[in-house]
Amino acid sequence: MKILTVIGARPQFIKAAPVSREIRKHFKEIIVHTGQHYDENMSNIFFEELNIPKPDYNLNVGSGNHGEQTGNMLIKIEEVILKEKPDAVLVYGDTNSTLAGALAASKLLIPVIHVEAGLRSFNKAMPEEQNRVLTDHISDLLFCPTETAVKNLKREGVEKGVYNVGDVMFDSILYNIEIAKKKSNILERLGLKEKEYILVTIHRAENTNYKEKLTNIFNALKDSNEKIVLPLHPRTRKFINDYGIEVGQNIEIIDPVGYLDMIMLELTAKKILTDSGGVQKESYFLDVPCITMREETEWIETVEDGWNVLVGSDYEAILNAIRFFMPKGEKHDYFGNGHSSERIVEIVNRTLQK
Repeated sequence: MKILTVIGARPQFIKAAPVSREIRKHFKEIIVHTGQHYDENMSNIFFEELNIPKPDYNLNVGSGNHGEQTGNMLIKIEEVILKEKPDAVLVYGDTNSTLAGALAASKLLIPVIHVEAGLRSFNKAMPEEQNRVLTDHISDLLFCPTETAVKNLKREGVEKGVYNVGDVMFDSILYNIEIAKKKSNILERLGLKEKEYILVTIHRAENTNYKEKLTNIFNALKDSNEKIVLPLHPRTRKFINDYGIEVGQNIEIIDPVGYLDMIMLELTAKKILTDSGGVQKESYFLDVPCITMREETEWIETVEDGWNVLVGSDYEAILNAIRFFMPKGEKHDYFGNGHSSERIVEIVNRTLQK
C-alpha cells in the first residue's frame, strides 16, 4: 500500500513529521514537496531537525499569484500521481499545496486524506479559508483536530469519513520539546533572558498587504517599549521596505528560525503576538499568553479558554494587550492526548485495507 504525501509550507513540515513516522511503519510513503516554501530557513532546516525523510519529488514551484502557483502545482502533482499510482493522497492544512494535492487526486479518483480538516474562520476573503473548505468537500477521510471542527463539517453536510483525532501539532510539540531544550542555543545567541521579551510573527496577507495595518502594528510594537524579537518572513520584510515603515529600536529583527529554535523562543517568551494559526496553538500548548493580530481565528478554543485575545491590526488594542492581557481561564484537553498520528494511521490502515 502506497501513500503519497503532499507538503510545501513550514507548518505542513511540522505536521508531517509525526504522521510520517507512523505511516512508514505500515505503508510505503512517497513525499512530494511542492516548493511553496523554498528558503533554507523556511524549508530545508525543518526536514533536517524533524528527521523528515528527504522528499522523493521537489516540484520547485516557488512563489507567484495564487492561481498561477496552485495551477503549476496541480499540473506537476498530477504527473507524479500518474507515475506513482498511490492508494491515497494525503494533504495537510490549508495552503495552495493542500488544495492542489487534493484536486489532483480527486480528479484521478484517488482517495484524499485531509489532516487538520474542518477548521473555519468564516472569512472567505482569506485564501486559507477557501483552500480548506474546498479541500474538505473533496476529501474521503477528514481528520479533525477538535470537536469544533467536526461540528463545522456537519453544518456543511460533511459527515462521512470524519474523525476527531486530536492535533498532530500537539504530537510534535510533545515529541520535540525536550530535544529543543537540549539542542537549541537561540537564547544565548540572541542574548535573551527568559520572560523578558515578546515574540512576534507576522506573515498573513490581511496584515502585510495593507500599509496602514502594517504601520499600525509596528507603531504599537515600537510604543510598547518592550523588547521585541521578530523572526521576519521574507514577504513581510519586502512590504516593510516597500512601505518605508520605521522599525523601532526595541525591535530585533532576525531571519526565520528552525523548529527547535522556534519552540524555545515561544516557550521562554513573556507573551506572543502573531497572525499565525500554528503559533496560536503552540502558545496554548506551551502556556504562553497569545495576542492574535486577526479579526477572527479558526482556533476559537484558545480564545474561549482565555489564553488568546484577538486584536486585529488596531494600534490601541495591540498596545493594551501587550501591556495588560493575561490569561484568565483554565485550559482544556481540546487537542487530544499527543497520539493523534497513531490514530490517523490506524484509521487509514483499516479503511484502505477494505
